[in-house]
Amino acid sequence: MKTSSAEILREHGPFPGVDQVNGVTFDGRNVWLASGDKLTAFDPGDGKPVRSIEAAATAGTAFDGRHLFQIAEGIIQKIDPETGQVLGTIPAPGGASGGDSGLAWAEGTLWVGQYRERKIHQVDPGTGAILRTIGSDRFVTGVTWVDGALWHGTWEDEESSLNLIDPESGEVLERLEMPPGTGVSGLESDGAGRFFCGGGRSGLVRAVRRPG
Repeated sequence: MKTSSAEILREHGPFPGVDQVNGVTFDGRNVWLASGDKLTAFDPGDGKPVRSIEAAATAGTAFDGRHLFQIAEGIIQKIDPETGQVLGTIPAPGGASGGDSGLAWAEGTLWVGQYRERKIHQVDPGTGAILRTIGSDRFVTGVTWVDGALWHGTWEDEESSLNLIDPESGEVLERLEMPPGTGVSGLESDGAGRFFCGGGRSGLVRAVRRPG
């Protein structure tokens, strides 16, 4: 396994009214962050907020090219980003007991991380049915796919990293270690070498990349 230190390019925030970042996604132009009772979009160029949507937003966030998907306790909401309207809901894998963390869109399906269960589920976005499950050796706090590669964030005992894993076996192939005391709560890639990492209680979103 290859291990290196993540290079932090920039810290965005804190943002007005955002005490904790629960999830992040990227719509091709702006980064969206979930903060409990709303979703906030900001420009990753200058870090300035551009708009917000009132919605329950307790964990991971994803974007399918048209809609936002947002974990809210035991459900996953499908949201129109233009109007903020909730268009539908499906059950989250953790159900009423919670435990769902990261969320990503890839291959026409949702990928849902489960924190303490150390699992990532591929989920049917129409029904919530679990299509497959991948195990991990670490807590899962964020999920993203980039160029056919599956990455997840972890945050355990005040140590955090971004892990590239084999989508078949769950084996960690590469680990980007974050600085000590830096949490990861939500993970997304912009497809161009940058990862956006939610910073938990710091209220920050950090842009990071592989070293070099």
